[in-house]
Parts: sequence; C-alpha cells; structure tokens
Amino acid sequence: MANGIELTVADALVTDSGRGIARIDSKSRKLLDVVSGDIIEIKGKIKSTAAVVWQAHPSDEGLGFIRIDGYIRQNVGVGIGDKVFVSKADVKDAERIVLAPPPGQKMPLSPDFAEYAKRKWEGKPMSKGDVVPIPMFGIVFNFLVVQVVPHGIVRVTKETDLIVKEEPVSESLVRIGEVHYEDIGGLKNEIQKIREMVELPIRYPELFERLGIEPPKGVLLYGPPGTGKTLLAKAVANESDANFISISGPELVSKFVGESEEKLRMIFKEANEKAPSIIFMDEIDAIAPKREEATNEVERRMVSQLLTLMDGISKRGQVIVLAATNRPEAIDPALRRPGRFDREIEIGVPDRNARKEILQIHTRNMPLAKDVDLDELANITHGYTGADLSALVREAAMATLRSILPKIIDKQHIPAEILNELQVTKEHFMEALRNIQPSALREVFVERPNVHWSDIGGLDKVKEELKEAVELPLKKPEAFEKMGIRPVKGVLLVGPPGVGKTLLAKAVATERESNFISIKGPEVLSKYVGESEKTVREIFRKARLAAPCIIFIDEIDSIASARGSEDEFDSGVSRRVVDTLLTEMDGLA
Repeated sequence: MANGIELTVADALVTDSGRGIARIDSKSRKLLDVVSGDIIEIKGKIKSTAAVVWQAHPSDEGLGFIRIDGYIRQNVGVGIGDKVFVSKADVKDAERIVLAPPPGQKMPLSPDFAEYAKRKWEGKPMSKGDVVPIPMFGIVFNFLVVQVVPHGIVRVTKETDLIVKEEPVSESLVRIGEVHYEDIGGLKNEIQKIREMVELPIRYPELFERLGIEPPKGVLLYGPPGTGKTLLAKAVANESDANFISISGPELVSKFVGESEEKLRMIFKEANEKAPSIIFMDEIDAIAPKREEATNEVERRMVSQLLTLMDGISKRGQVIVLAATNRPEAIDPALRRPGRFDREIEIGVPDRNARKEILQIHTRNMPLAKDVDLDELANITHGYTGADLSALVREAAMATLRSILPKIIDKQHIPAEILNELQVTKEHFMEALRNIQPSALREVFVERPNVHWSDIGGLDKVKEELKEAVELPLKKPEAFEKMGIRPVKGVLLVGPPGVGKTLLAKAVATERESNFISIKGPEVLSKYVGESEKTVREIFRKARLAAPCIIFIDEIDSIASARGSEDEFDSGVSRRVVDTLLTEMDGLA
C-alpha cells in the first residue's frame, strides 16, 4: 500500500528481541489504520520486511519512534536513528516457506524441528531474504528465508508447509550478525557512549566535518572479566555495518624478530583498505605494557609500533580501534592519551537492575515455570558478572535436561511432546546457584554459610545489635537516608574463645543474603615486603566488586596490633598492614 508514514528507528526492549514485533505509538497506529496484532511493512533505503504491530511504551507517545530489534533492523538494512517508511502490509497466508542455515553452519535437525519452528513463528510475517531467529534449549538458531509462496509478505499459519533445510546458504547471499544491542543487558549508558565515539563517525562523517572536529581514533574498554567488553565490541561492529577485525593480544606475539610488528602493520593496512573498519584488540595489556616495565625488547617494539600506527591512521573516523583489558593500569601511558585512545569506558560489575535485565535476555527464549522470579534471582546474585549469569542460566537448563534424560536416553530423536513439556523451575535455578559462584570471588570465596539466627542459643542482645548494624542498612536504606544516618562500616566482636563470635558472623552473612569473605589474620602475613599490604588491598577490591559483601577477619589482633609496640626485631609489617587496613576502611562508601 502506498499510504504510510516516516518513523525513526529506536532500539527494542530486551524482552522483545526475536519476537518479530514493532512498537509504535497510538498516533502512528491511527495514521496507519492498524491495531495491535496487525502486520506492517517497514521499508529502508534498499530492503524491506514486515513485523507485527505492538503498542509503544507510554514514554514513547508522540516521539515518532518505531522500536524494532536487531533482526528486523538487519532485515531492513537500517540502524538506530535511521528513518524508515512504514505502511499497512498486504499480507497473504503462506502456502510454502523454505528456511536454510546461514553460511558455514550445517545443522543436523530432528524430523520434528520444522513443526516446532512453525509453532514458534505462527501468526507472524516472513518475506524472502529475512533472517528469522528460532529459539531452542535457550539457544537461538538463525535461519534465512530462501523461498516464500506466494511471493511477497506472508503470514505463517497452521496449514503452511514449512521446510527447514540442513544445508547452509551460500556466503554471497547474506551477512548475518550474531550480536545486537538488545543482546546486551545493563549497559545502556556505556552503549550510548560507544555509539557516539564509534558508530556516529562511521555513519555520519559529515557531522564532524560541520563541527570542525576530528572523529576519535580509539576507545579503551576496561573492567573485570566477563562484564561484556568483547560482546559490546561485536555489537557495535554489527550495528554499524563496518568491517570487523578481531585480534587477541597474545596472538600477535612471535619469536621471530620483526614478525609481531609486521602482523600489526598488516592488520592496520587491511582496515584502511576495507574502511569503514573496526579493529578490536582483546587483552591489549599483553602487547602494550608499560615500556619501562617491559621484560623484553619485543614488547617495547610492539608498543612503539602501535603508537606509530594509531598516529598514522589516515582515514580518521573510518578506522577505529577498540581495545579491551581488565588491567588498564598495566597499559603504556602513551596509549592512554587523547588522540590515541580518546575515551576510556569502564564496564563494571552489574547492579541489581542490570542483573535483572541480563537474566531477562538469557531466559527470554527459555520455557520458565511460573515459580521462577527473576527479581528474586537478581537480588541474590550479588557480584555476578554477565558471564556468571549466563553460566547460571545455562546450568539451570542443564539441570532441567538431567531430569528428562531417562526419557530420551534410548531415542534417536527427541519427540516434540517432550520438548513442549520442558520447563525450567525455581529449584533448577537454586541447584545452579549452588554450583556457580561469582568470578570476582573465586580466589577468596568461601561457600556462603548456612547458619541462621535460630541456630545460635542466647546472645539475644548481641544478635539484635548486629541486625541493626548490618541487616537494616540493606533492607531499609531509605530509613537511614531519611534520618541522615550513615550505616556502620565495621563491627568488632570481642570475647573469649568458643562463645560464638565466628558463628555470629556466619549468621549475619546468611540472613543478609550477602557474599561472605572469611580470612584468618595470620593468613594475610607474608615474608615478602609489601605482599601483606597487597593481600589486604586485594581482599577489599574483590569485596567492592561483589558488594554487598561481608569481610570477616578472624583473629584480627595478629595483623592489627597496637602501633608503637614493635620491638627491635620487628620488620614493621604489622604497622604497614594496620595502615593499609585503616586506609581501606576509610575508603568504604
């Protein structure tokens, strides 16, 4: 149909990804004469596709947005911020649809898979050339629509003859992106910053010319392992439709003189020839350490070569270097100045809301039982990174598979009725939680205690004081804020051996649902100068990453003796440990 309107593309909600829906506001629906559930055609400059209309969030009313996921954006050939022409679609019921896997991905499929795929996509539109996602066991399989009968936009019905081929399509037919912005949870601000630095110069270089400024050359992503640095780089490359060259730092190191530098030069040469390009360097600290601390000449030459290449990028704005590391302090400072890595973006451990969003992403294609509460899971997974949460969801799915294993062990193919009965329950997630621990705490993690207040006899007054000091700030932070009271940073338990000091600390950790780091005072001390203080700093650093967290220091008198009481044989280690402990405790927010 010719009548339609122009709308601006915006990113979809994380829960909408892969559902084939487009959210538009009531004004746009009225102009198009459509209601929720109708099918619209979305046209870009070159390609077009179709989607099911869904109502927009109230905050989008009157803004002229169309919220579509990465699959639909890819099918239309547009990015976030682009304009598309939207009209009511002329839809026919599909008689026959043929799907095939993407290039290089031959898929052995069960006989029931086509029927399963048809049920998943029933009532939704398809057109030739579309990439359609089909979820199974929590994993999304992408397929290309290679044929539709009749021609044009068709709707999948119960009568549709859906054929899924095992042989992949040829390389020239399609470029299927693996990661979209909707696949990344809890990093809205970070995505926005990276889009400004990377996507805008590639897609709209004229903006920078008009402002009279040079686009950025590089962005450094830093943060703990598993927080999404590499995933973010892949999503940016996919959404900007740029040539993506990914290298890992250690891959470039060679035993032959000059070969490492030659590899670097070839990478930058390829990026220039195939511009616009994004060069992604993972673990950049391996090839760009501080030159004064470099252990051999190869590392120094690699740093110098990288500096020269970044200064020599001729197609500024069309070739951008993205680098990731979890040790930013180990990188040569010459790289960390504007003009090379123009911006440094921290990708931190997700907070509660971010954890919920990540869990929604990883479970959106998973058949969850009604007793699964993602809010509760987000509350009790303190210190878990995105990778930890992904592993948690996968482990819960594996627990589900173990429960049906006896039914399928002797079968060649899994029957469709068993697939439909699969459900991941709360108990499966609880089992997974017992097996998966936060990566930030793996070196110091002590299994969360299972001691409750009811397990401790007497000590009622002490228990009450501990509840007020430790539990209340977490459960009712608004009360402390309203009264202008700052929660206590530390509690010292004093008493003779065997009265329950350690037991009380464990009960606090259990009841508060916090991560729990337990250290014995003497374990901190080391014969090497500076090592004891470093251990204390590392414990507090890991606790901050896994907050809310309780650090329990048993036998604290062994490392925090009164200063000034050292004898002539004392090396001063106790004094330095006390100083470090004071500094770290004063630094607690």
